[in-house]
Amino acid sequence: MGAAATGIGIGAGGLDLLMPMHLRLDPSGAISGCGPTLRKLFPEPPLGRPFFHLFEVCRPAGIETTSALSARSGTRLHLAARNGSGVCLRGVVTPLHDGRGLLLNLSFGISVLEAVRRHGLTNGDFAATDLTVELLYLVEAKTAVTEELHRLNRRLEQARRAAEEEALTDELTGLRNRRALDQALEAAILTRQPFGLMHLDLDFFKEVNDSFGHAAGDHVLRSVAQVLARETRSGDTVARIGGDEFMMIFPGVADAERLRKVARRMIAEVDKPILFEGRPCRVAASIGMTLSVLHDPPEPARILADADAALYAAKRAGRGVAVMRQVGGRRPAGAQPGP
Repeated sequence: MGAAATGIGIGAGGLDLLMPMHLRLDPSGAISGCGPTLRKLFPEPPLGRPFFHLFEVCRPAGIETTSALSARSGTRLHLAARNGSGVCLRGVVTPLHDGRGLLLNLSFGISVLEAVRRHGLTNGDFAATDLTVELLYLVEAKTAVTEELHRLNRRLEQARRAAEEEALTDELTGLRNRRALDQALEAAILTRQPFGLMHLDLDFFKEVNDSFGHAAGDHVLRSVAQVLARETRSGDTVARIGGDEFMMIFPGVADAERLRKVARRMIAEVDKPILFEGRPCRVAASIGMTLSVLHDPPEPARILADADAALYAAKRAGRGVAVMRQVGGRRPAGAQPGP
């Protein structure tokens, strides 16, 4: 015959270590002991309070007294806290030695992750042998990997956008480049909204390069770019398309006189001396213009060709002027000199 089971003594500290979510009930059903992790679930200490005031046994059904609970020794229990916290627990109950009450060992079950987040629990809140500890390690590792992947994706997205921006930006002036201009023109046509187009070329720019050097020429180009940026709106496209040539798209503009006013301001500003190392550099601007409403339907190649033809007409008219090109190769409208 096997040896009879004998009782063992274990202090409250030992129970806290081995079962940090235990409850001890006295014979009347009042809570006489509570593990440290379980105490974190309650705003007020549960000691001395009736077990059934704090917990409901959901399964098995019909357990509403201490004796009924004791009769279910060894049975898996499903409990819910009555404090409205939504805490659900799993556990098992066993009688204490010599009829001194009951001992329940509880756990969070599948709701452990929610409990960890809600109550700020850590590995130290669980027994070292609890598989929850391993689960938390896995969750922490997964979270760390996920966060790193998110950071990597953000860096890749930022790098992609930076590369796209760089591919559409003129390195010298910071304006849009020819590729960006072509994209903006296609987009403007697709919107079916009117727009104006300017083609600006600097006069006497070669003389600046020949007299003062290419550093002076670069300085002049940057200064002209600043003028064009100031004289246009945030939604306009201002591009350096090569050398000393610039193009601008003005969404929503269908009035030739409105475009002429902008051109006159640009010509007047570009005509002002640009200082480079204390020496004045003088250039002028010739501008060719057209409107999308003059084209039916507007086509990129035709619009660009008309603006280019208007630019050459401006240069033939004496330079430092703006010319509006009519559709279909008609003669340009009268030259508009700067004031």
